[in-house]
Amino acid sequence: MERKFYFYSALLLTIAITIGSLISIPKLEVTQVQISDKFVHISAYCLLTLNWLLVYKFKTNRLKFGLLIPLLVFIYGIVIEVLQGVLTSYRQADLFDVLANFTGIGLAFIFFSIFFKRK
Repeated sequence: MERKFYFYSALLLTIAITIGSLISIPKLEVTQVQISDKFVHISAYCLLTLNWLLVYKFKTNRLKFGLLIPLLVFIYGIVIEVLQGVLTSYRQADLFDVLANFTGIGLAFIFFSIFFKRK
């Protein structure tokens, strides 16, 4: 049951990040609080990576999945950035977004490695 929860959560996050990255989002001036775009990237990719790692935390070959998932999420982030530059006129590919994604992925990997070590 727990694995299904993480799977659907990871799948939903993947879809939400894909849609959110490729649609036009109007800037709202409702609040005075400014959130850095890079912080959003770090947070989103940290949560995404952590959820996918939790899906496979019970697999017997955890090391393989523990290395493969961050790599696949990183490639996914690059593909999204390329698609923003190619498919949209209102978004652009940004190397600093890729670096922010990588930072979020790294934080998730470190967190997962520390708190979900096999006993």
